[in-house]
Amino acid sequence: MAITSNELLKNIENRIFKPVYLLHGEESYYIDQISALLEQKVLSESEKGFNQTILYGKDTDVITILNAAKRFPMMSDYQLIIVKEAQELKWSKGADEDKKASDPLLTYIENPLKSTILVLCYKYAKFDKRKKIYKAIDKNGLIFESSEIYPDKVAAWIDGFLKQKSYRIQTQAAALLAEYLGNNLSKVANELEKLMLSIPSAQEITTADVQANIGISKEYNVFELQAAIARRDALKANQIINYFASNPKSNPMVLVLGTLNNYFTKILRYHYAADKSPQNLAKELGVHPFFVKDYEFAGKSYSKNQVFRVISYLRDADLKTKGVDATGNTTDAELMKELVFRITHHG
Repeated sequence: MAITSNELLKNIENRIFKPVYLLHGEESYYIDQISALLEQKVLSESEKGFNQTILYGKDTDVITILNAAKRFPMMSDYQLIIVKEAQELKWSKGADEDKKASDPLLTYIENPLKSTILVLCYKYAKFDKRKKIYKAIDKNGLIFESSEIYPDKVAAWIDGFLKQKSYRIQTQAAALLAEYLGNNLSKVANELEKLMLSIPSAQEITTADVQANIGISKEYNVFELQAAIARRDALKANQIINYFASNPKSNPMVLVLGTLNNYFTKILRYHYAADKSPQNLAKELGVHPFFVKDYEFAGKSYSKNQVFRVISYLRDADLKTKGVDATGNTTDAELMKELVFRITHHG
């Protein structure tokens, strides 16, 4: 049975260690959190000078790692070796690729030193589970897979993260944060840490707090742009675009186009969903249930065929930002105004 991040972190806190750790997966947040706690808990500050080694995959090789791993600790029960960015390591071939070749890393992991704690941080991808080295780590060490979180689960994750810090947040505020920040947990956690510096723990975090501290304008943000387009309110949409034009670093056109494309793709999914119950739509669209009603409204405002046309308009606009079929020195604001007109009048 796979170990959870909370269980693994608790074991490390209680100094229950394994000789080899493989931390892998698309989501880097837990990989960083676990490796940081190992770095904090395995050795005291006085022991780290002789017994802690930090290596980086692109700057090291298997032989260097093994030479470090086979040493015995000095005046300590353990030595700690952390290989960061291990996905960049040039892994030795081993028996999986060449039956005649030996794999020294596999040989070591099959019989690791109990006094060495070797941590392999393999980020942004899953390690190949078919490889013998994976099975050897599973047998003699510990494997933790940090899977990417689904977008519709981010708001609940935010709520849980803040509860651990003795904070409370409104459901709408958590949903707004999740929609604005996406499902990169490292980015979400970083923004939450900054938010907590500005708000007392006894105070519930509101949407106003989020707008004031995360940089989301109350009236002029991409969510209000989506809402205006859903209502076919070209005047309000153009006001928002003018605001974006005056704050291009905070609202780059490429990001706005990408967000609108995701928005209309979800509206298309709404049209194709056989089960249009709020619970199922939240799952199908990958959004918090709080936002389902917005997509229901947009789905009634734009038919399936109209959504297809809108997506084609968005692709045209994207090409124009890259210089394809662009006319003269058209600004991003002018391109966006043309796009909004096409969507609200011809979509």
